Amino acid sequence: DVSPKSAAAVVEELQAKKLNLRALNNSVLMNLDETHLETDVHCVIDALKAAGVGGGSATSAASIQVNGEMPASFARTGPFLEQKIFNSITSETEMMRYMHTLQLKDLALDKSMISLGSCTMKLNSVSSLAPCSWPEVGNMHPFAPSSQTAGYRELLESLEKYLNSCTGFDACSLQPTSGASGEYAGLLVIRKYQEAQGQGHRNVCIIPRSAHGTNPASAAMCDMEIKWIDDSTGMDLQEFKALCHEYKDRLSCLMVTYPSTRAFFEDNIQEICATVHECGGQVYMDGANMNAQLGLTSPGMIGADVCHLNLHKTFSIPHGGGGPGLGPICVRKHLAPHLQGHCVVNPSSAGSDPAGAVSAAPWGQAGIACIPWMFCTMLGKQGILDSSRYAILNANYMKARLEPHFDIVATNKNNRCSHEFIMDFSTIRKNTGIVEEDIAKRLQDYGFHAPTMSWPVPHSLMVEPTESEDKGELDRFCDAMILIRKEIQKIESGEWSTEDNPLKHAPHTQTEVCATEWTHPYTREEAAFPAPWTLKRGKFWPTVARVDNSLGDRKLKLRLEE
Repeated sequence: DVSPKSAAAVVEELQAKKLNLRALNNSVLMNLDETHLETDVHCVIDALKAAGVGGGSATSAASIQVNGEMPASFARTGPFLEQKIFNSITSETEMMRYMHTLQLKDLALDKSMISLGSCTMKLNSVSSLAPCSWPEVGNMHPFAPSSQTAGYRELLESLEKYLNSCTGFDACSLQPTSGASGEYAGLLVIRKYQEAQGQGHRNVCIIPRSAHGTNPASAAMCDMEIKWIDDSTGMDLQEFKALCHEYKDRLSCLMVTYPSTRAFFEDNIQEICATVHECGGQVYMDGANMNAQLGLTSPGMIGADVCHLNLHKTFSIPHGGGGPGLGPICVRKHLAPHLQGHCVVNPSSAGSDPAGAVSAAPWGQAGIACIPWMFCTMLGKQGILDSSRYAILNANYMKARLEPHFDIVATNKNNRCSHEFIMDFSTIRKNTGIVEEDIAKRLQDYGFHAPTMSWPVPHSLMVEPTESEDKGELDRFCDAMILIRKEIQKIESGEWSTEDNPLKHAPHTQTEVCATEWTHPYTREEAAFPAPWTLKRGKFWPTVARVDNSLGDRKLKLRLEE
């Protein structure tokens, strides 16, 4: 508390000394992290004293104690970090080797394409990532004075314009920090708009059954009543229209993913959106599959009103393991007045009647916004278009190579998929006992990361190659799947038993393959080196063999035994 001084005046005086504090009521606040030293604290105290806080007396300054100790209520009283790994590395050289050992355990993009369907694990280029390390980007506080953030805001606002161009919409908020956060933000905007129109009673949300699980979760958080519709072969238009008209007095919105998570473009998407509007609702488009739209079509073109974009997918921010992410929303003009604002620093995109903030920071994860900005700037209009064209081409090429060997889940009337496709192993499972998990694990022996398993179709793998892979890598993955199909044929013929075969025991570890004892009916070479590239490109050795998934689900705590 700086009374009787004015907090705003104190903040302004300290800014002149290159010290940023924030005024709250008649107090001033500052944030400290591990980069600050005790001398920094003393510097701030001296500046506050010089500004006349506390009367500027030595006695009042002395009452502010700086001893580096945590308050007793927060101090640790028990032992911590006693594991060997935290107490055995004493040199940077050894730390480097330890970090490299961890890297070798990871089947990442530097070793294999990551074909996780609906995840868009494309290349994260060095040139896009480089600005994140610049102090001008990485060290800016979200509440820094606007006089110090002009360049940052220019970057963010130009990114918003790029995203509006890609979506065909009119306004954008970068505040949401994930796809789920974007869904929630978009639905809040819809509800705020409908309340402003005197339609706040509208609370029914229609969701296709193939939707990501976050769709119904976000709708539930917005107190919506969820109505499901089957879309396994595309939404039946007559059924959809009947559902909309049944709830036309309460219909709030449709949440639709385009192209569908079933891996094809809905032929009737524009009529579907028009039907929702006829019944008084809004259309929320889930942007999870935006990598199949860039430059070819857009949410605005199909008739949606709001969408979120996974910048950590389509626009090349690295992701996995929970973050980081950016899930901004783009909206049509009539929804723009309700875009999210912030109580401390209001972003320029904030509406005049904003829905509630969905992030503690005005622009969400602003520190990584430079990555999609670089992605858009370097690729330009033609490059962005080519990203989607090659993503769709790569998926259809792989599908064409693999459909003689595996059952492909329903595509469109032209037998084409979008930017991903789904292989169904139900027949193989019935005939041989080989399940989708066996094939996913076996791919590790071939040096490949597994695709998305058992979603949105049970007993399936969903493959999304993205535009980042060349034909050689696509062919290697297809060759691996075809070789695995031949292994399954050996089980069908009885050459290998249904229990003791390379698929049921995959993945094979180096310890197992190099052991003196080998009891399997197949050879060590068939187990660990089933394809020529496993020798030529270098072998990826899984750290552990097959784990018991159901046991792991029941054991909520893990214990490391050394």
